[in-house]
Amino acid sequence: MKKLKLIFENKNLRSKILYTLGIIFVYRLMAQVSIPGVNLASLKAVFEQNQFLSIFSLLTGGSAENFSIVLMGLGPYINASIIVQLLTVVIPKFEELSKDGEQGRRKLNSITRWLTLPLALLQSYGTILLLNSQAQLPIIENISDPSVILPIMLSVSAGSVLLMWLGEQISENGLSNGVSLLIFTSIISTVPTALAQNLLVASKDITQLIPVIAIVLLTLGLIIATVLFTDAYRRIPVAYASKSAKGAMSELPIKVNQAGMIPIIFAVSVVTFPTIAAQLMQNSAKPLLQDISSAILTYFSIDKPLYLITLFLLIVGFTYFYVSITFNTEKVADNIQKRGGYIPGIRPGKETAEYLHKVSHRLNFFGGLFIGGIAVIPILAQNLIGTTGSQLPLLISGAGILIIVGVILELIRQVDTHLINQDYSKFL
Repeated sequence: MKKLKLIFENKNLRSKILYTLGIIFVYRLMAQVSIPGVNLASLKAVFEQNQFLSIFSLLTGGSAENFSIVLMGLGPYINASIIVQLLTVVIPKFEELSKDGEQGRRKLNSITRWLTLPLALLQSYGTILLLNSQAQLPIIENISDPSVILPIMLSVSAGSVLLMWLGEQISENGLSNGVSLLIFTSIISTVPTALAQNLLVASKDITQLIPVIAIVLLTLGLIIATVLFTDAYRRIPVAYASKSAKGAMSELPIKVNQAGMIPIIFAVSVVTFPTIAAQLMQNSAKPLLQDISSAILTYFSIDKPLYLITLFLLIVGFTYFYVSITFNTEKVADNIQKRGGYIPGIRPGKETAEYLHKVSHRLNFFGGLFIGGIAVIPILAQNLIGTTGSQLPLLISGAGILIIVGVILELIRQVDTHLINQDYSKFL
């Protein structure tokens, strides 16, 4: 209560919170605005019958199930950000921009924005065709007519671009990272409804109450574990031998989870591609394609061990890959040496870089295992329980848990920073 009072008394913090809540309200309002000409009853049936698509709907806060103007959420922007980040390692010009301070960062952000639009158009086309192909009754009539599908593509793409802009406004004038906060809002917006539905079923059949309670406890346990894991660091001591800082000691913190949720995004994109391709081939006139489609859907669906094992291994692999290109141990070792620092017992330069590489490699092993576990356990729990309450674990997927924890921790840090600054300002 004391902290809430301090927050309310801080005019700057109060205005940031209200601004952020206002944009979140606009976003949730947009998620309820359906595109005209869509058969929502047929669309709802598709999401009820397709487990993969139901997960997609949950991550978009139900906007996909409503076929709203923000159908794809911030997916195109996230993909564009990942592509640009990877290009900073491959293309020297992008690498120079990443080192060019604030000006370089703005240019990279501008490139990301421009890349979002073509990705949004491409993704919207694929999503619309996929949803329409899975429906018994057409979700959109005459989908092959360019005059029908093109306006829908433009509307959906414009919705993603608008969400990107709203997220940036939160980052500049509100609290936390705007994009992450909007995704966070999408995830938690579905929790009350789904939980109420499960409890309603449990109230009619008492035997269903145990699975619901088990899933709630499991979800809470995963959230607590993620909180502890997110704040876990390996702190490497660094001593300084320069005259100006002689005898000074500092620490180089290396996060256990250096990759965040990026490996999950990469891995899910890879493992879902065969399923999406198989679903599109189901209605093919060629028997061979139908057989291939049937085999993939039978042995590589989300409830099969092959899918879970592949997903887990890909997450671990992408963890090593992503950290290897984002955490340059040679540059870190060089920066430590330039500042007159060294790791006790390790020679500056090449040996320091090798030591940091070994430490990072070991941390990535545990980080990859944890991220893989977070991604797989909710799906595994759903498959094992096999009841009406089993929808609950996927309500907060592995990526969702990482986002929720990350956003909440960042919000707490920013609020504490504002309150500390307020206390300091009293003495100025």
